[in-house]
Amino acid sequence: MNYRLSAKSVVAALILLFITDSAFALEPNEILVIANGDIPESVRLADYYCFRRNVPPENVLKLPLGKILANDISRTNYDKKIAEPIRKKLSENSKTKIKCLLTMWGVPYRVGPRGMLKDEKEKLSQLKAQLESEKRKLILLETTRSYTSDGKKQIEKKIKNIESQINWIEGKETGASVDSELSLVRFGDYELYRWQPNRLSDPFAVDNSTLMVSRLDAPTAQIVVGLIDKALRAERDGLNGFAYIDSRGIAEDGNPYSFGHYDESMRQLAGLVTLRTKLTVVEEKTTTLFSEGKCPQTAIYCGWYSLKKYIDSFEFIDGAIGYHIASFEAVHLHDPNSTEWCPSMLQKGVTATIGSVAEPYLHAFPEPRRFFLALFNGWTLAEAFYQTKPFNSWQMLLIGDPLYRPFDPYVAR
Repeated sequence: MNYRLSAKSVVAALILLFITDSAFALEPNEILVIANGDIPESVRLADYYCFRRNVPPENVLKLPLGKILANDISRTNYDKKIAEPIRKKLSENSKTKIKCLLTMWGVPYRVGPRGMLKDEKEKLSQLKAQLESEKRKLILLETTRSYTSDGKKQIEKKIKNIESQINWIEGKETGASVDSELSLVRFGDYELYRWQPNRLSDPFAVDNSTLMVSRLDAPTAQIVVGLIDKALRAERDGLNGFAYIDSRGIAEDGNPYSFGHYDESMRQLAGLVTLRTKLTVVEEKTTTLFSEGKCPQTAIYCGWYSLKKYIDSFEFIDGAIGYHIASFEAVHLHDPNSTEWCPSMLQKGVTATIGSVAEPYLHAFPEPRRFFLALFNGWTLAEAFYQTKPFNSWQMLLIGDPLYRPFDPYVAR
């Protein structure tokens, strides 16, 4: 299918380009902090964040999630132990408009699949029989070479459609990050298969239900303290240094879901950094990645593609934002020995990052140019992420202080 930018998409991009600081920006009293009440350090981190950011103490919700630091929670326990108590808290405090949830170290970050749909066994058997029939047709056509290109494509398309229906019934691709699922905690029942559109990314939509969700998490609790302190220092002193942009030289092809489009987005980001900030831009425009130890004073890093293999190139300064576009980079967030980009960057001193807890597919990542432009326009970290992330109930995580505001649009650049 040939995807082209619609007139609506162009207008949305122009709106984002000219939006600056707003009277409706995220405020401390609009954040609900979620801690694991069974782990004292999780509660201490929540209290410390509230103290440093002037979040009301009553905006801390302590959930009994177990004394052992866990990455995963089952779908049943997520509904019972996380989603339901949060809904209750939100309803009890309806006069205080909560816009953002902040999950702390100690709260699981990955929720399991929903399982097979009830009362669909007969339909599942029928679909599997249809699938085998279509596969036999395809094998026969390929063996006898008695097919046209269009005829083969039709069968292949039908096979994919049947496989998608089978996956939906069996509950495949229904796991998600806890945080992405929590964005829809006010919605009640909704379809659990792959993703739901993020309404906050549509400037034309009116949505008072979707919640922004950020996470303060890392391989150690001490690193989490640093995420809070470094964000505040960067706001006080300004974010200075270098922006390292690592594109791959892939040509733009007009498809907004392609490698070429995301690569072009990084190249455009390099120009925006020069135009909108005081940072010095250094670009790598080939398939070669930045070499180890060659990126001093890193304020921004955005690049790809070294799957689950962090390259120790960067000397992150306070307030640094690192965004590596690759799958599975936040799967083992608590493992100090992980080579994934998110835990590695957090250990090396980054202040905010984005990653996925499972395969998200490329089009689930916020487009780099748009995400950083929202930050340059003066929005907070959580707002920039939710203005530009395409989906909720899916695999992405935002790690960092949701109130972190690295760029003030009213300061002359």
